[in-house]
Amino acid sequence: MRSLLLTGAMVGIAACAYSLARFGQPWEVLVLAAAVGLAVATAFALARQRPGPSDAPDSPRPYRETRDGTLEQVLTALPVGIVIVGHDGRITSFNDAAGQIFGVSPQRAKGRTLIESVRSMEMDRRLSATLRSAVGETIEFSYAGAARRRLRLTTQALADDGGGRQALAIIADLTSIRELESLRRDFVSNVSHELRTPLTSIKLMVETLAAGVEPPARDEFLQSIGRETDRMIALVRDLLDLARLESGKAVLQKSAVDIGELCREAAATSRNRAQAMSIDLECSTPETRLVIPADQEKLRQVIVNLLDNALRHTPAGGRVRLDAHATSAVVEISVQDTGTGIPSTALPHIFERFYVVDPARARSGSGTGLGLAIVKHIVEAHGGSIRVHSELGAGTTFVCTLPREGGGDIASDATAHAR
Repeated sequence: MRSLLLTGAMVGIAACAYSLARFGQPWEVLVLAAAVGLAVATAFALARQRPGPSDAPDSPRPYRETRDGTLEQVLTALPVGIVIVGHDGRITSFNDAAGQIFGVSPQRAKGRTLIESVRSMEMDRRLSATLRSAVGETIEFSYAGAARRRLRLTTQALADDGGGRQALAIIADLTSIRELESLRRDFVSNVSHELRTPLTSIKLMVETLAAGVEPPARDEFLQSIGRETDRMIALVRDLLDLARLESGKAVLQKSAVDIGELCREAAATSRNRAQAMSIDLECSTPETRLVIPADQEKLRQVIVNLLDNALRHTPAGGRVRLDAHATSAVVEISVQDTGTGIPSTALPHIFERFYVVDPARARSGSGTGLGLAIVKHIVEAHGGSIRVHSELGAGTTFVCTLPREGGGDIASDATAHAR
């Protein structure tokens, strides 16, 4: 392009000289000279321009830093990790999101090789391949740093001002998404298992009844079918309650609730069951009224679920104690048992859906595996919190803390904001 323009300019100058010799008219020569001069100026201006990306559409896109650092500010603000490696393999850009993902400060990473700052052979290998071949790719891999993460890496070749090649890495942290997907799969699997077991039992008993059995056995089968049906109904009810609480769509029908009276009623309801299991059930509440703005039926569900959990994990001859007391700001409800206790490794998981501390005893109780998860969401929907203390062989204590004030207008409904 440059040579063609220069050739055209030389032809114009020659034409000007020829016209002067041939025609000899000064005004014609002046017009022609002006046109040639404009052509020459345009030619030199175009010839001095460097080829841009449009001249080489298949070449890597150039990466240039602006004078005021605007591009660096944009990279810093991005919610995904951005790493740019120069042709020498050293990091030229490393934003804050990348620093959070890999646990490395951007200032420490810049100027070092990638493997020095980000100890990932997989990422180093992919960026090196992009530097060599200028071909980008997208992969997902595990990164074992301070905590194991699941990352998606996208590489892209870039050109720098010196004509060299750089490699851009875009890193997205997929850890939470993959964990949620795993929880969803586990939840579907657990629900399927919990429903399949009673349905299988009911099917077998119905087939046996259809074949004809004597009245004593028939009555026993019918009672078993009733129990398994009740169990499935309870599971579906708990699933619906938990779904409403987790979605924030549960409505708290708040009123003035006396916690002491509620605890005494729940203990009276569970006392016959405790006696049948040879467990001593105690209830201790103050004589004064402990009134808070709350949903009475949902708090009753909290206490009943905690008592049920304690009775199922306390052996015969043990003791379960229900207490309620208050301070100026909160009311605390505690359920203490002398049962088997919970291992320290299991404590962070006991409020998860269908979590089983001891798989060997998973089928021994009548619980649905959702009771503690429902308790946690109801307490938090009231603006409270729940904590647990446990020691293997010594027992477990659950403590619910509920605010005495600030729960909103007692006469109106309040939407639960479950976590």
